[in-house]
Amino acid sequence: MSGSNGEWWRGAVIYQIYPRSFMDSNGDGVGDLPGITSKLDHVGRLGVDAVWVSPFFRSPMKDFGYDVADYRAVDPLFGTLADFDAMRARMHALGLKLIIDQVLSHTSDQHAWFAESRSSRDNPKADWYVWADPQPDGTPPTNWLSVFGGSAWQWDSRRRQYYLHSFLAEQPDLNFHCAEVQDALLGEVRFWCERGVDGFRFDACNHQFHDALLRDNPPATVESMGEVSTVRADNPYAMQVHLYDKSQPENLVFLERLRRLLDGYGAVALGEVGDENAPPVMAQYTELGKRLHLAYSFSLLTADHSPKHLRHQVESLDAALAVTNGWGCWAVSNHDVPRVATRWSDGQAPDTRRDRLWLALLLALRGSASLYQGEELGLPEAGVPFELLQDPYGRAFWPEFKGRDGCRTPMPWTAQAPNAGFSSGTPWLPVDGAHLPLAVELQEADPGSMLAFSRALLHWRRTQPLLRTGALAFVDAPAPLLHIVRSEGDAVLHAIFNTGSEPVSIPLPEPLVPLAGHPLAPTATVIADPKPLLTLAPYGVCFGTPAEAGGR
Repeated sequence: MSGSNGEWWRGAVIYQIYPRSFMDSNGDGVGDLPGITSKLDHVGRLGVDAVWVSPFFRSPMKDFGYDVADYRAVDPLFGTLADFDAMRARMHALGLKLIIDQVLSHTSDQHAWFAESRSSRDNPKADWYVWADPQPDGTPPTNWLSVFGGSAWQWDSRRRQYYLHSFLAEQPDLNFHCAEVQDALLGEVRFWCERGVDGFRFDACNHQFHDALLRDNPPATVESMGEVSTVRADNPYAMQVHLYDKSQPENLVFLERLRRLLDGYGAVALGEVGDENAPPVMAQYTELGKRLHLAYSFSLLTADHSPKHLRHQVESLDAALAVTNGWGCWAVSNHDVPRVATRWSDGQAPDTRRDRLWLALLLALRGSASLYQGEELGLPEAGVPFELLQDPYGRAFWPEFKGRDGCRTPMPWTAQAPNAGFSSGTPWLPVDGAHLPLAVELQEADPGSMLAFSRALLHWRRTQPLLRTGALAFVDAPAPLLHIVRSEGDAVLHAIFNTGSEPVSIPLPEPLVPLAGHPLAPTATVIADPKPLLTLAPYGVCFGTPAEAGGR
């Protein structure tokens, strides 16, 4: 495992499973927990440290599990608590840690808590959600907007008040200013700690408090908005500076309570922090020993992948985390954005060399890494026609934005089997024909496949302590190069990336010995005489040590 025994998460690689699309065991077209268990050998062979499983709790599935109706129940669509226990046991038998997605900032409108809260203004749970009277003209209490478009306030005729929903109207926000809400949610977390999970990925954890004074957000300007937005520019949500509807200072105190609970079980907290100016928030949230263990970064989930942009995002987060001794978790794909093989292709044809480059870059950064299911296969974004679209976000913004379904289509296991071996029934999303040649079964038989490369690189990284926990710095290099140096004490490791489609040769300030034993070694050569010169193939990568260090 990465890091010391008590800090396995530091520098760990976390494999994200989206349950609906991983493996279906019962033929209903939707992936489930027994399906995950049946394919864990695949995950175990990759060389990752942990598995993050997206929500599987009882839910009406308006947002596919991120609208929780019962925190302690497995939705029948995914199985039972016994199925969960079997999955956890199998992961632990394979040496994998289990991280589950926990959604604390909001619930489903079908949750029993909300049913009671909306029934009157004086019931025991009347203050468990964010309720407010309308303006004198009947309009919403504030100008706050939903991430999914439109006002963040929904009128409720029962209470004759508005309730806050930062996401869908079917996802009412809990009122964290109410002490009983905090106690209840800590109880839900404790339930899963006692069931043996190793950690939690806390969804939208900076949305857990709102401004108690209900002040309006100011309009956004180019100067006031950060360079990384978690939503598209054509979504009005990006037109505000979100000063009052999220990232409130009161959340720090709650996160300290949460940390004390988790420490009692040895469980780890990975927080999703979506903010236009995320680095300082992430630094606060992960201040050493106080709150979250690590925070999930959105910075590399954008379309911009230029060396300048990548360097700026990494340096910004590293600088902020250095102040608090915090820790980050990087990702280049997840269940909410187009797959990196397409998003960073610049419209070019698929190229396995490019896919290998992005995986190597992800694993070279300081912090932990999250690998989304299918990345190890080099899956491109799938095409999903409007009539088969499931994502409410995509339906609302079609056709400019086609939603998140393209990265959520089923995993291709067997090219010749119906539905690529994912299900014997009709899948909830169609299998893209372009994914069939990339099926696990075919790549297993090909030593030159992306899957074989991913396994080799992940296992090699486990032998490189500097890539797990070493300090990080950049060396100035002309585009399309990106030059990273990882170090700890006297040990130094260079990682140089050619992000372009043409070979590049550059002089080196000092002799460098390329490391052998990793699957990218053939893509770089160094000529030491008369002056050090590095040549990188298209999308080539060089991992090397200074010549005086002796190389390996």
